[in-house]
Amino acid sequence: MPVYNERMTLETIVRRVMSISLPIGLELVCVDDGSRDGSRDILTALAKEDPRIKVIFHERNTGKGGAIHTAIANMSGDIAIVQDADLEYDPNEIGRLIAPILNGTADAVFGSRFAGSECRRVLYYWHSVGNKLLTWLTNVICDLNYTDMETCYKAVRADILKQTRLVQKDFGLEPELAIRLSQWGIRIYEVPISYVGRTYQEGKKITWKDGVRALYVIARTGFFDKRFTTHDGYYVLKGIDKSQAFNKWMYEQISRHVGRAVLECGCGIGTLTAHMLGRDRLICADIDPFYVEIVHRRFGHLKGFGVKRLDLTDKESYKQLSGMAFDTIVCMNVLEHLEDDEEALRCFIESLNPAGKAIVLVPQHPWLYTPIDKSVGHHRRYTVEQLTERMSKAGFEIAEVRQFNRFASLGWFVRGKLLGKAHIGPGSMAFYDMLLPLAKVIEALPIWPAMSLIVVGQKPAAGKPVPAGEDKISDHASSSGVS
Repeated sequence: MPVYNERMTLETIVRRVMSISLPIGLELVCVDDGSRDGSRDILTALAKEDPRIKVIFHERNTGKGGAIHTAIANMSGDIAIVQDADLEYDPNEIGRLIAPILNGTADAVFGSRFAGSECRRVLYYWHSVGNKLLTWLTNVICDLNYTDMETCYKAVRADILKQTRLVQKDFGLEPELAIRLSQWGIRIYEVPISYVGRTYQEGKKITWKDGVRALYVIARTGFFDKRFTTHDGYYVLKGIDKSQAFNKWMYEQISRHVGRAVLECGCGIGTLTAHMLGRDRLICADIDPFYVEIVHRRFGHLKGFGVKRLDLTDKESYKQLSGMAFDTIVCMNVLEHLEDDEEALRCFIESLNPAGKAIVLVPQHPWLYTPIDKSVGHHRRYTVEQLTERMSKAGFEIAEVRQFNRFASLGWFVRGKLLGKAHIGPGSMAFYDMLLPLAKVIEALPIWPAMSLIVVGQKPAAGKPVPAGEDKISDHASSSGVS
């Protein structure tokens, strides 16, 4: 609850919030944004009455968005919803807003004042015109059909909200959050709510200037500043997921080795998974529970498909796969994220049938390690010798070694080494998709080193001894992939 000079309604709205009945626990984070009318004293007294109320004070006014930033950083619940400190929104409808999140249908829910609400106060016409115009522009940019983007009542899963990149400190937070949530690609729902708006005489603060500001925020967030999350890995994966032509080309490099029973290790959000559907068994695994949830949502209904939360370097974690036989393990752009990549390779070979294959794609050339590698969590880049040695020590026979994606290494070097950039966004991936025909031509020309390395290892057939693979490689060799 952001609070700024609301002493006339503050006690009433806080008591209304704290009296509602919900199926989950309630915490109210009140952020006083530099009030000078006695609101601070009211909040202090209320917090003493109810330990569920957490009060934070700003020494100076930062704006509604600034107060919400502070509240997000200090909340401890699973779902967040903003409640204004006036009486325009009815806290009794909070249960309706969070219900789709609690039942697993939605990740965010907007309370719409214009979606057939039973009761609303008749007020300013031009405000409603402005709201509808801003909502329409947001819909055009997001390709969604919000009916009330400017609503205060936005319920969002806390794990998503805390990783959403928000910079607006004023009322511009409303369109910014609406666009950011659409950029996440999450499930957004609306429910109708009542609305008892107030007049300027009653304390309404938003003006036409905030509408103009909202236009700027919509343009900036929708076209120029598209970094929607602080989760670097997810941001990159979303960009890659949109590069359909490149993903198809990458899968074509390994498709002839992919069998009928597949374990995909490090599935991310299912970008490569989509190209392997229809097999007798396809089990996807990732350590990030959010990725596991996304992949289950996308493909969990398909026959022969499953998804597991799996630590690739923990043998105990693989017990979830007990009784499952695999002829192929696919591990694309994952091994470099693991501190103990050797242990993962040993776990791979133990999970395969005799003569089964592990297909591993990693970034290569330690000299090409850039701030981009660091930002996405790469511990190393590999040489051919390093990866083949580690796979051999795990017990694999090397069936194929292939360089891949020669064209991208040039862009990676320029962006990461020369320009010192630490991120690569969806726009870069979309541009690469457009240049893919050129990339395929350059792939056949050994004019500079390739970006990635593909190694296919095969488990010895039944009856053939498997090397123990217990000897560690030297510290120098294991660390030489990081500059």
